[in-house]
Amino acid sequence: MQSNYQVASTQTLSPAAHKVLRNTYMMLGLTMVPTVIGALIGMSIDFSFAAGSPIIFALVSLAVIYGMFFAVSANRNNSMGVVFLLGLTFIMGALLGPILQVALSLRNGGELVGLAAGGTGIIFLTLSAIASTTKRDFSFMGNFLLVGIILLIVASLANLFLQIPAFSLALSGVAVLLFSGFILYDVNRIVHGGETNYVMAT
Repeated sequence: MQSNYQVASTQTLSPAAHKVLRNTYMMLGLTMVPTVIGALIGMSIDFSFAAGSPIIFALVSLAVIYGMFFAVSANRNNSMGVVFLLGLTFIMGALLGPILQVALSLRNGGELVGLAAGGTGIIFLTLSAIASTTKRDFSFMGNFLLVGIILLIVASLANLFLQIPAFSLALSGVAVLLFSGFILYDVNRIVHGGETNYVMAT
């Protein structure tokens, strides 16, 4: 076991891993385009219909998102994988519409949105740098993150019934921690050769 850790701790970024990482960042940058377009369109849509049936809307949204995830995975080795990935980010951007509508309606809404975007960028760049340069192998986090995301989804659905604001805030904090962990885990997997497909990595 000590031997396995030593190999992982001294592994350097191979040319193949460097290529996957570079393509992943390029694809991630490209996905920002449909995300922004989707968000702009989402802000112009009246989502009042969702307020009448929030549970059904949440379940349908989850079904569409995970359906797109499946489509991306099934086509990860051909060009349709990129098409489905761009479609997925467009949908996720559109679903941000109601949140942005509420945020921008506040007096300092623009500042809040800018702060959130800037904070997200700083977290991503910092954790990506750590994951791509550290000698430590973060593969042990995989099962923990999977269980965490499942519990987060279940808790979020439960709160649709409970409607507890403090619980929503707590779930938001947990989500930030979980997805920060995913950045470390996914980038580190590329570095150590665990992920060789840039579409799936994105």
